[in-house]
Amino acid sequence: MIFKHTVTERFLRYVVIDTQSDPTSSTCPSTDKQKDFGRLLVRELQEIGVADAHLDPHGYVYATIPANSSKQVPVICFCSHMDTSPDCSGANVKPQIVRDYRGNDIVLCGDQSQAIRIADNPALADQVGNDIVTSDGTTLLGADNKAGVAEIMDAAQVLLANPQIKHGTIKILFTPDEEIGRGVDKVDLKKLGADVAYTIDGETAGHIEDETFSADGAVVTIEGVSAHPGFAKGKMEHAIKIASRIVERLPKDACSPETTAGREGFLHPIGISGTLERATLSFIVRDFTEAGLKEKEVLLEKIIRDVMEDFPQSTCRLEIQPQYRNMKQIVERHPEIVDNAMEAIRRAGLTPVKGSIRGGTDGSRLSFMGLPCPNIFAGEHAFHSRTEWVSVQDMEAAVRTIVHLAAIWEERA
Repeated sequence: MIFKHTVTERFLRYVVIDTQSDPTSSTCPSTDKQKDFGRLLVRELQEIGVADAHLDPHGYVYATIPANSSKQVPVICFCSHMDTSPDCSGANVKPQIVRDYRGNDIVLCGDQSQAIRIADNPALADQVGNDIVTSDGTTLLGADNKAGVAEIMDAAQVLLANPQIKHGTIKILFTPDEEIGRGVDKVDLKKLGADVAYTIDGETAGHIEDETFSADGAVVTIEGVSAHPGFAKGKMEHAIKIASRIVERLPKDACSPETTAGREGFLHPIGISGTLERATLSFIVRDFTEAGLKEKEVLLEKIIRDVMEDFPQSTCRLEIQPQYRNMKQIVERHPEIVDNAMEAIRRAGLTPVKGSIRGGTDGSRLSFMGLPCPNIFAGEHAFHSRTEWVSVQDMEAAVRTIVHLAAIWEERA
């Protein structure tokens, strides 16, 4: 196969476009600037010969690379998201390239208090001699997920420029608002017309993930008892104090993001607001199993009951809101999806590693919408932070993996 990589140039072009999503917005996409990026991608796709590339009113980019094989090949989709996280500024990104990385901590030039430290980034040990792309330390980089977008775009160009690489119909999908949990809210799967999909949104080169957290949201609404503070003795039941008491009762050494790893889940407060009379607590609940989710929700119910015993005139309501489920429940029914990806990783010159995501992807929800969708590495590291980084060589390996994967589906059809 002939690979003439332009993925780095694409990536550097894409990260300077601010596409931060906004969880407080009710529109789709949540920010118009995501459409600016979508329009650029459509234009570039059309320029390389993808005739049907278009941006829909909701900010999704759809495109098709027609089959060049006479076989009946399942239609595969490659998907990445265009938005960056609201957790860290994505405006005025100034990408930097550290050429021929020598294994040291990388101090970022725009804010020298920011450094990509080996102690915090063990994956750097595999990058000696490679070229590392970072921000200048004043913003995130946007490798999550513009690395994936650039890799899909580069793979599309390789496939179109090399008709000797036989493949079935390939669909491209770029989504908005993944970072705020709405990445597939408005996707049109009938129009997409894919049989299987892969998100290109993973971390370490060679990794494929066929399992994610299952996720619920929990909202606790407390109705306290208001009274004039000068005459409140024996009467006032302060909703904010009740909410604080609930948070204080959460486990200290377990069941939280800061105390768990691997396959351990957590119960995580993400918001508290209110007044004397009414307060609201918001939680996210995460585990790899339904039983684990239920266990944590029962724990929260017990904490609430115990706290409310001291406030007999107040009321508390707990609402559980399902968010997404572990993709493995769907993906494992189609073992060829992961098997083909692992072979593609081998052909790209890497050792495949199958793992789990302590989080979710668009693929979590797509899988349960009828489109099985594991996650393939994009090379992104330290996402949602000013110390985010990706290596040029890992992005190039992702491009090779995508191209090989398209060919393997055709070979095995």
